Amino acid sequence: MRRMAVLPAAAIVAGGVLAVGGGGPPEPETALERVQERGVLRVCTTGDYRPFSHLDPHTGEYEGIDVDMARDLAGSLAVEADFVPTTWGSLLADLTGGACDISMGGVSVTLDRAREAYYSLPYLTDGKSPIARCADADRYRTLEDIDRPGVRVIVNPGGTNEQFVQEHIDRATVVVHQDNVTIFEEIIAGRADVMITDGSETRYQSAQHPELCATNPDEPFTFAEKGYLLPQGEEEFQEYVDQWLHLALNDGTYAGHAADWFG
Repeated sequence: MRRMAVLPAAAIVAGGVLAVGGGGPPEPETALERVQERGVLRVCTTGDYRPFSHLDPHTGEYEGIDVDMARDLAGSLAVEADFVPTTWGSLLADLTGGACDISMGGVSVTLDRAREAYYSLPYLTDGKSPIARCADADRYRTLEDIDRPGVRVIVNPGGTNEQFVQEHIDRATVVVHQDNVTIFEEIIAGRADVMITDGSETRYQSAQHPELCATNPDEPFTFAEKGYLLPQGEEEFQEYVDQWLHLALNDGTYAGHAADWFG
């Protein structure tokens, strides 16, 4: 009886020794640990939203304020930034589905997104504002001016621009244009009259295209903020990104990247 009692105990001890000796290092438990273990920060970005994120079709390289910020964040973790293509319609699903660790590139803070993901600290205050051909800009200063029969409002699908148009434009003709990179050329060519987008984008695009004028970027139709989208439940990662962003906003890092695009 004594021998029978000893054998299971010995087996348990042996099993424990085997388990300890045969096991590898523990798996990273948090997003922050996984990024550092992997050596790569995977960044979902649309690549179609200057000045924040733009994929250069000639070089295949990403550029923009938030592209530079993503590389800065990766550098602070001693890892590389890897940019994962996404669209405004799939941005949230790609993040929550694990395709990337963070979404960056002029992402507006919305309650719909906040129900499924975390946001960083906001880094920019913005709001929806119209942009039109300079010759016609005075005709499109208010929503009442824009939402009239005969006015063609152009919009890119899948994001807050389309959501705003769906909620506020009833009488004007809505023209959906799939490519946010070429959408402003449609206005210049006369195939659309006005676009309602973030004031920061209207400032940038009017500087790039002298034919276009931002009508009221300092008095937008809405209040909005931009932040970086993070996986829900990853408090440690969120806290790190918030601290990094807080420093970047106060030590000139963000301002330096923005100056490259806004001057």
